[in-house]
Amino acid sequence: MYFCKNCGEPYVTDEAVMCVKCGVGKGLGASYCHNCGKPIQPNAQVCLTCGVATKVASQGAKSKMAAGLLGIFLGSFGVHNFYLGYTTKAIIQLVSTIVGYILCCVGVGVFVVMGIGIWGLVEGIMILVGKIDTDASGNLLKD
Repeated sequence: MYFCKNCGEPYVTDEAVMCVKCGVGKGLGASYCHNCGKPIQPNAQVCLTCGVATKVASQGAKSKMAAGLLGIFLGSFGVHNFYLGYTTKAIIQLVSTIVGYILCCVGVGVFVVMGIGIWGLVEGIMILVGKIDTDASGNLLKD
């Protein structure tokens, strides 16, 4: 059974999309625990009553596995950051990689491409181990 995070009332069914008491969408609000319905601090990471994490991935959440693998295999092109909505960082990675490939004929571009590739690889691993766990909108990534 899940509880409304806005008013603390239990949902009628587990498939409910909104609270029938307050009308707030399921998963919205930060005043009550979704697991036990007890009051929590608005910025709490864990409910002190039942010990459950207070943030849960929404239905439209992006996949942690997809983002991590994109970072590992296509990280130098910023594909994982485009996927997660970090557009500015993704464009920097993409442009730097393109410039690095252009400068490869001079020799210094190899180091630029390798550096951006390592950056993408590290971010991909950080996504998979949970160090990066939200997209650009602040939504949790789903497992």
